[in-house]
Amino acid sequence: MGGGKDGAVETLKVSSRSSPNSVAGALAGVIRQHGSAHIQVIGAGALNQAVKAVAIARGYVAPSGIDLVCIPTFADVEIDGESRTAIRLSVENRDTSVDISTLVHEEIDLDAEHSATEFTPAP
Repeated sequence: MGGGKDGAVETLKVSSRSSPNSVAGALAGVIRQHGSAHIQVIGAGALNQAVKAVAIARGYVAPSGIDLVCIPTFADVEIDGESRTAIRLSVENRDTSVDISTLVHEEIDLDAEHSATEFTPAP
């Protein structure tokens, strides 16, 4: 697990070898301090560890009245000069999340192999 700044939001980088309990502790600390965090992963094993960490962190912050939610997105990253697609989990308090009832569903075409659904705020 490593960390870095992504704008004003702290980014925790999680690997398949990361301890979910350690990531959860770090995530809970960042959430308490900044209100939100990003977790960045590449690969199924890393995503598995990250999702377990979010579940554990929910238990850590729940007594403080924080109800964590997790919003997955794709992110293009460069590692050792090679372009990779990562999954970024935006983790935040449900009270500060976007109200999904105000979102408009829109299909976007990424390329011939992939397609995605994008939700944007309604006008």
